[in-house]
Amino acid sequence: MKTKRENVRNIAIIAHVDHGKTTLVDELLKQSGVFRENQDVAERVMDSNDIERERGITILSKNTAVFYKGTKINIIDTPGHADFGGEVERVLKMVNGVILVVDAFEGAMPQTKFVLRKALELSLPVIVCINKIDRPEARPDEVIDEILELFMDLDASDEQLDCPFVYASAKAGIAVLDLTDEEKNMEPLFETIIDYIPAPEGDPEAPAQMLISTIDYNEYVGHIGVGKVENGTISVNQEMILMNHHDPDKQQKVKISKLYEFDGLNKTEVKEAGIGSIVAVSGISAISIGDTLCSPEKPEAIPFQKISEPTISMNFIVNDSPFAGQEGKYVTSRHLRDRLMRELNTDVSLRVEETENADNFKVSGRGELHLSVLIENMRREGYEFAVSKAEVLYHTDENGKRTEPMELAYVDVPDEFTGTVIDKLSQRKGELRSMGTSNGGYTRLEFSIPARGLIGYRGEFMTDTKGNGILNTSFDGYAPYKGDIQYRKQGSLIAFEAGESVTYGLYSAQERGILFIGAGEKVYAGMVIGQNGKAEDIELNVCKTKHLTNTRSSSADEALRLTPPRILSLEQALDFIDTDELLEVTPETLRIRKKILDARMRKRSSINK
Repeated sequence: MKTKRENVRNIAIIAHVDHGKTTLVDELLKQSGVFRENQDVAERVMDSNDIERERGITILSKNTAVFYKGTKINIIDTPGHADFGGEVERVLKMVNGVILVVDAFEGAMPQTKFVLRKALELSLPVIVCINKIDRPEARPDEVIDEILELFMDLDASDEQLDCPFVYASAKAGIAVLDLTDEEKNMEPLFETIIDYIPAPEGDPEAPAQMLISTIDYNEYVGHIGVGKVENGTISVNQEMILMNHHDPDKQQKVKISKLYEFDGLNKTEVKEAGIGSIVAVSGISAISIGDTLCSPEKPEAIPFQKISEPTISMNFIVNDSPFAGQEGKYVTSRHLRDRLMRELNTDVSLRVEETENADNFKVSGRGELHLSVLIENMRREGYEFAVSKAEVLYHTDENGKRTEPMELAYVDVPDEFTGTVIDKLSQRKGELRSMGTSNGGYTRLEFSIPARGLIGYRGEFMTDTKGNGILNTSFDGYAPYKGDIQYRKQGSLIAFEAGESVTYGLYSAQERGILFIGAGEKVYAGMVIGQNGKAEDIELNVCKTKHLTNTRSSSADEALRLTPPRILSLEQALDFIDTDELLEVTPETLRIRKKILDARMRKRSSINK
């Protein structure tokens, strides 16, 4: 018989990027006494990965738990970026309710809609937390109206519409139920969680069942499966059957060697866990997301929605440039293959396929950000490789017509730049769906645009809006192919020979366009050293020194002035490269190069096309 476990609550924190989810979790941890009084605690303690800290975004969902008045609250901090939507979808299966965090100034944003839709589809109760109420330009009352409109747009039920609202400043560590209340601490939010989020229920007497929603990986114990105990009790050394709802043939006998529960930021070993507990199990090598661990007496898989398919792909290629192997620790195809296969252990939205060429792997993901985070992680670990321009993955519908992934792009842009943005997105096959005024002299535009139309656009967008525009996207299914798009209007400046760049050579080169390198840098023939102002590629000799003569001209002693080069970040370089170019990635350097380094061969292949 089903019973409720009253001393446990399982919640996920969902929100748009940068609305303060991770900071809110920090405060809940601090105020529930997880840290000692004098303990030095890093900001955004849940973002454990270097890239997460630098970019200020959450990439992987994290589990933690706090105790409040004898109740254990399991909290899952989820990513807000659309590229990591695969993480959010499956995490919601573990919880009985969500806290929707919304910025008191920005209000409902595209990603808010995406994550909220997922929660409402699963009939999860929602607590709305209006965060950052201490911002000078905060407008909490208007934001509440926006949120309620969003609930109605998403066909929320009457119970879901009747949700509690909490006002908070995660940074200041306060929450109130009414803006006129005295601000003390986070207690009102804790109380609302206990009162409004239902306790997990299941049958403690039934055979054990647990759905694996996340996978962790550890060099020492291998795969760790994280999930919620749905029925029965799970204990150490228990014999179980591993099954999968989407793969009826999978039936494997396994044994649980270790069982952990979450306590603050730590995992603590336990001997057994009952219904509603979120636990981690180790000792099962073949475990993957969506699997069910069940008792042999009644093996039954729990249904689980399929993970969203990737929409974009890149080729990861062994580096074969003249500078190959000089800076990286791992450079062979075996190293590359092992590392990509290891990534599949924890990233469900990623696909890795081997091609006819043993040195080339096709890697598909949910978006450019998804793949660029993988590239950045790999270069930090000492890998050296090359990547091609991102391409979208086409599908074929039942009539045999080609379809392509579409995105909804939401743009907030200062009024003066509206025309430029509409013009650029229209050239990239974007259709303007709606246009309205936003706050403080901004216009909000909504476009439906092919995913490939956004490849390489973000850098251009930031330039066009002088860094003031905000561009957010969410996946919008597949639609018929919209026609060809011309990506880059300008050509590349290409090094003519190998050597070291000198000021004299660069001085004449900079008149042709924007340089990516300064003096004293090693170059090779076929390496892209800048962007041409015109459409065609030009080869230049940047290693050329001035011929010495025995007569001195009066201007010879005047120093040649070089414009500082434009140093491209990883994202900018991925945006810039064209279809006939590669980005060479090493732990120390990013170099753009032509796929075919030899100028004559390059010309021949372009004629044969």
